[in-house]
Amino acid sequence: MAEKTQVVLTDPRAIRALAHPARQVVIDELYNGRVLTATECAELAGLTPSAMSYHLRALERWGIVERADESADGRERPWRAPARGLVIPSQSTPSGRLANQAMMRVAVDRMLELFADMPGDDPWDDVSAMSRSRLWLTHEETGQLITELQELVDRYRKGRTKADHPADARAVHTMFTVVAAGEAPKA
Repeated sequence: MAEKTQVVLTDPRAIRALAHPARQVVIDELYNGRVLTATECAELAGLTPSAMSYHLRALERWGIVERADESADGRERPWRAPARGLVIPSQSTPSGRLANQAMMRVAVDRMLELFADMPGDDPWDDVSAMSRSRLWLTHEETGQLITELQELVDRYRKGRTKADHPADARAVHTMFTVVAAGEAPKA
């Protein structure tokens, strides 16, 4: 994966490019360190390779994904994420808000699937958790919270991928959401 830390999307057209559920499935895999061909992406998303190629080129146009080096057999070039993270800071625009909501729905649905698919006798069940809080923070404190949460996740990432991790490691899915929506400050 590229050394760039984040792809930051502010253009409403780039944000709209994220709206398709198949694109989100592929983005999730690529931004988690996988390098995949269009055919592999199509299998993940339940599309034909030609349809997936269309979606990948649309994402490439906005710098959301990029082509990786040639594959070993040279027939199909794989795709990868150009950075470790994808950020949409434009929550205040209608397209930014809609893209964030669409991505959140896919992420929450995926987490629910993971919980549902976990066997009742799974020895890792004791380290699966969900936490929810309401905090009363200033704008500055909220920004600091987001930074610290991301730093914590990055500290545990350790550059590990599906192809390169300790034998006793398991894919551990995390999700944090910070929504500063609530009561407005009293005047």
